[in-house]
Amino acid sequence: MYSVEVIDKGDTSITIRMNGFPIQYANALRRICLNGVPTFAIETVDVIENTSIFADEYLAHRLALVPLTTPPDKYSMPDESDSEEEDIYSSCSVMLVLDSGKTDQTTDVTSARLSSEDPDVRPVNDNIPIATLAPMQKVVMECHARLGRGTEHAKWNSANISVLTGTEEDGFELKVETAGSLNPADIIVAGMKELSVRLEDFRQVIG
Repeated sequence: MYSVEVIDKGDTSITIRMNGFPIQYANALRRICLNGVPTFAIETVDVIENTSIFADEYLAHRLALVPLTTPPDKYSMPDESDSEEEDIYSSCSVMLVLDSGKTDQTTDVTSARLSSEDPDVRPVNDNIPIATLAPMQKVVMECHARLGRGTEHAKWNSANISVLTGTEEDGFELKVETAGSLNPADIIVAGMKELSVRLEDFRQVIG
C-alpha cells in the first residue's frame, strides 16, 4: 500500500515519509528534488559601469550565486527543439539590474540593489553581500537570469540538502531543505511531476 505522510513542514524545509515505495523510486525522487527541479539563477551579466576594484568576472560570479525566487508554473524550461536561441530562452528568462548608485562613503552593496523586471523573480533575501565599494565607486550591471537544473550547474540546485533514511519495510523519510528559491513542498511536488515525465519518456523509448 503506497502512502505519503508529512512528518514536519516549515518555511524552508519539509520531511515526508514514503510508505510502500521501493528504494529505487524513493532515491530517484531524492535526486530529482536535489538537482532536477528548475529554478532561476543569473546566467550572464552585461557590465554597464564598474569603477570598483573588483574584476567584472568576480562580480558576475557573486551575482550568479544569489538565489532567486522561482514562481511555480509561471515559466517553463526551454524547448530544445527550437532552432533559434531567442526562442529557446524567451519563456524562461528574466532581466535584473544591479545599480549600486554612487556615494561619498564606503558602501556595502547587497542583493537589495537588484531590481527585477518581474517581481516574482527576485533575490530570496535583501541582505546577501555582493561587494563593498569605496567612496565614489559605482557598479551598474544588467543580469540575465533563466531557468535551469542543478545537473547543469550547482547554482540551479533547487534544494540544499535532500536526505533519505529508513527502510522499505518501515518507510523512507525524505527531508528537503531549500535556500528559498521554491517552497520546499513545491520542490517535492515538482520532483514527482518531473519523475513521472522521465518515466513516460523512458517508456516511449523502450515501448
